Amino acid sequence: MQNLLVTYNCGRELVEPEIFALYLAESLRGYTNPEFIVFSLQEIAPIAYAFLGGSFLVPYLDRIRYTVDLLAKKRGEVRHVSLITRNVGMTVLMAFIRPDLLGNVRWMETGGVGVGVHEMGNKGAVGVRLGYAAEDETMEMTFVAAHLAPMEWELQRRNEDWRNIVQQLVFMPVDKKAVRRSQFRNSEDEPLLPGSVDNASTPTSGIYTPVSYLFFAGDLNYRTSSSKPTPTDFSRYPQPALDQTSLKHYSKLLESDQLAAELQAQNTAHGMTEAEIDFPPTYKYSDAAREVAAANEKIQSPPLQRANTLSESANRDEQWMWAKHRWPSWCDRILYLDIPHWMSSQDPNARIQIHKYTALPLMSTSDHRPVILLLSIPLRPIPPPHDEVLDRDWRLDPPFPIDPQWRQRRRIARSKEILVGLSAYLGLTWEGRGILIAMLIGALGGWAIIVSMLQPAVQL
Repeated sequence: MQNLLVTYNCGRELVEPEIFALYLAESLRGYTNPEFIVFSLQEIAPIAYAFLGGSFLVPYLDRIRYTVDLLAKKRGEVRHVSLITRNVGMTVLMAFIRPDLLGNVRWMETGGVGVGVHEMGNKGAVGVRLGYAAEDETMEMTFVAAHLAPMEWELQRRNEDWRNIVQQLVFMPVDKKAVRRSQFRNSEDEPLLPGSVDNASTPTSGIYTPVSYLFFAGDLNYRTSSSKPTPTDFSRYPQPALDQTSLKHYSKLLESDQLAAELQAQNTAHGMTEAEIDFPPTYKYSDAAREVAAANEKIQSPPLQRANTLSESANRDEQWMWAKHRWPSWCDRILYLDIPHWMSSQDPNARIQIHKYTALPLMSTSDHRPVILLLSIPLRPIPPPHDEVLDRDWRLDPPFPIDPQWRQRRRIARSKEILVGLSAYLGLTWEGRGILIAMLIGALGGWAIIVSMLQPAVQL
């Protein structure tokens, strides 16, 4: 089974579907149509719209749906249909599936947790777990989208965010009737299951389970330094260089990657694996870089010629224009949990095959570059271990226990999100300010009427 995973920090802006689809199509050239396309999206919209959710998010999500439609059109393939969309605050997971495979989805579970201020969803994680029919058996897949703490010096905070995700992101079964039109206006966001939802294997499971394939993607925010850059550090930032011995080659900076070190130390994303990185840092590009990207996107020429011109312009990489106040870093990552040894010992051919792991060109709407991972997994379930497991396996022994108060904590955080979202909507958006002005005018008018009614009549 071939899956495409995409992670992108949208920068609280509407994406440009034509550009996004073009870059995706070019990155997938030569590969067959994947069974699943899963988007991990961070900062999907301004905080007011993201925290209030519902119809406020529809314009932003519709841009991603249209991107998927255009991707199919550009590749001349059948378009994927929306399977499910879930968000926790500003972090969204959108899963799409080939329509001919829809009937193979047997059940779904979802979960989410905020790890931002007061556990709200300005940072957080959202996950979808599903059961997929593979011949006479059902295999499990778990997809988690995440956004961890920013800033170079917040390494321990990022590790704490990971711990909170493991402890508080708890999957619960999806009830098809309960979600119908309840969260998003577009009917495509209903789980498109052919019948009633079966009960999943574990009613209160975390992200680690013994028999599930696991994928973890997002703006994980691990940096290449633990302190802010000094004014002189900018001269050391990577630039395009074919010679890997050059001090300007990005591989020199990759040696200081926090995530690689923390993975090796087993301080985060326990047991997970990452494909080899052979692309430059995905963050933070300067405003000038985004202006260049915008100019490339506005090239006026016939569609086919425009696509070729845009591709060549975006991939020339004559210079990488970085923001001076942040170390260039590989913030945007996609990890996966490899095949357990008890499965590979039974079937040496059972393995996860990486086809492509790369960053797409910079788009004008964000200072991050999107990252994609195209891989294949065995079309068979992970069997439960039959023998005693001698070495620790995180599937069987998760690094942290589930917090028994996870539900209450999420409920409290959600109440805060609504309050903050409403305040931001009224204070930071034009439509919210219009409502406040209308209310103020109405209040003043009402007060004037009341005062006039209370004044004594004039004696003639």
